[in-house]
Amino acid sequence: MAEIEIGNKKIELDGDGFMVDPTQWNDELAAAIAKADGIEELTENHWKVVRIIRSNFEEKGLAPMVRTICKETGLKLKDIYELFPLGPARGACRVAGLPKPDGCV
Repeated sequence: MAEIEIGNKKIELDGDGFMVDPTQWNDELAAAIAKADGIEELTENHWKVVRIIRSNFEEKGLAPMVRTICKETGLKLKDIYELFPLGPARGACRVAGLPKPDGCV
């Protein structure tokens, strides 16, 4: 398994770069994962998407449908793909510290 190091703390990642233990997630880790995915800086819109994904995961135990993300952020699907070039499942969920979503290939 892979890992990412933040400060002196090592975070375990699965083979696809998703966190094994989402309870270890924090903003600093989100920024490091984003940078590894080619996103230099998380903007306000990035954080809107990440916060909605985290909130849904904490309440329901899974990532929200992309339609929910669009509705709650006011962003269009095209905007989400511009923010997260790897897409809402692979990119945004990874930055949000979720385990790999079902159906994500």
